Amino acid sequence: MSEQLSNEEIIRARRRQRIEAMQRSKEKQLHRRKRLKMLLPIAAGALSIVILIAAGMTLSGKKEVDKSKGQQLPNTAKVTEYAEGEKVSVQSIKGEETEKEQSEAFIKDNVPKEDNAQKAAVPVASVPEETELVYEAEATEETLYLSDEIVSNYALLIDLDSDNILAQKSAKQIINPASMTKILTVLVAAEHVTDLDDTFTMTLEITDYSFVNDCSNAGFLDGEVVTVRDLFYGTVLPSGGDAAVGLATYVAGSQEEFVKLMNDKLKELGLSETAHVTNCVGLYDEDHYCTVYDMAMILEAAIENEFCREVLSAHTYNTSVTEQHPEGILLSNWFLRRIEDKDTGGVVMCGKTGYVVESGNCAASYAIDHAGKEYICVTADSTSSWRCIYDHVALYKQFATGEADAPLSASGNVENG
Repeated sequence: MSEQLSNEEIIRARRRQRIEAMQRSKEKQLHRRKRLKMLLPIAAGALSIVILIAAGMTLSGKKEVDKSKGQQLPNTAKVTEYAEGEKVSVQSIKGEETEKEQSEAFIKDNVPKEDNAQKAAVPVASVPEETELVYEAEATEETLYLSDEIVSNYALLIDLDSDNILAQKSAKQIINPASMTKILTVLVAAEHVTDLDDTFTMTLEITDYSFVNDCSNAGFLDGEVVTVRDLFYGTVLPSGGDAAVGLATYVAGSQEEFVKLMNDKLKELGLSETAHVTNCVGLYDEDHYCTVYDMAMILEAAIENEFCREVLSAHTYNTSVTEQHPEGILLSNWFLRRIEDKDTGGVVMCGKTGYVVESGNCAASYAIDHAGKEYICVTADSTSSWRCIYDHVALYKQFATGEADAPLSASGNVENG
């Protein structure tokens, strides 16, 4: 029976698999956070005792804080770096739980339901994993051609259930994808990695490459032995150039050889006429380009991969303990953390940002609405990281709920897309 399934049926069945896997993953995350919340009062009590003891010590026994490095933070509020280089303080576990619980509980309480008996008749177990799928989306008479409704100069919103383009703005014009490139990086790497717990030793060449090119970094150091899993999360959450080049080197021996695999993947996805990469990080280069439509197809292929989906949906991740980082490094996906409390008509499950001067602020995201429908949104050339988030919120809210504070309306023409 599996040999008789059409490309459309296979994609539909895999999507049901994906949604069920996302539900299980979010339930596990919620369970872990509830356990942490229960343990927090105990930890706080122990900390209070330590503080009282420390207060009774003589001044000579007190630990001085190096003012040049800033005030030390408690373990529940570490500092990390946003993809665009902005320094922010990570919320405490207790505060993080309060902020996230409602959006994550949505997945638990809103299992997508198939309203088409014929679709449901396709058995998930019959889906052949090795099948090469074709990803594409088409504009319809209902597609909105956006103008000034959003700030981003390039945009695309796709309904994955129908593969229809719901809204677009210069969606097939060439852009530089900046760090959205790393979605393709982790997709290609995931297809070649067999052992996520294998280790890789960072080199000065890799860390210098990231430093010289002014990349965002995960924070790995020369000579540090990290896991391949750490490299994946370091590539996506803080958009680490060090992690991305390390991952590429682990997979292919060098970034140059890995880039060949990336371009092969673009050809496999049918995107090579309008997409080409020269590096795995997203640095600006005239020969490093794609369209927001291309990036949407890349993201769709990535969320079909279970591990890529896991990495792209993580809000935080603590890297492994190493000699250089005895407590690991706390990484955060600030796009997901900042959009999670916004009214999008559902939950934004995955996201990856990007920024270079030539492309402005960019982001690609995947969301599920309250009815269980899936969407992909990609925008580029916005004026700030926050404005980029608000553009995604506006597009999702309009189509996921059918209403918005200022409803988007059709404008422009087919050439604009």
